[in-house]
Amino acid sequence: MALTREQYLYMAKLAEQAERYEEMVQFMDSLVASAAGTELSVEERNLLSVAYKNVIGSVRAAWRIVSSIEQKEESRMNDDHVALVKD
Repeated sequence: MALTREQYLYMAKLAEQAERYEEMVQFMDSLVASAAGTELSVEERNLLSVAYKNVIGSVRAAWRIVSSIEQKEESRMNDDHVALVKD
């Protein structure tokens, strides 16, 4: 079922409040597709930015953790663990 632009915006706001940023990205992507040829409002642009910022932020945090573990294992000269972390 295709929603209207306003419904996608509302659903994106709900997803933001529930901290479900992957779903927020999906709703904003659908909103952008439904608004093809028209400019996004300031609110729509901000929500799109927030959605992607939060999705990417969690990926970056996970990457930093894995990178930190890899460096610790390298400093301990534990090659077996380093190989596992890199895979």
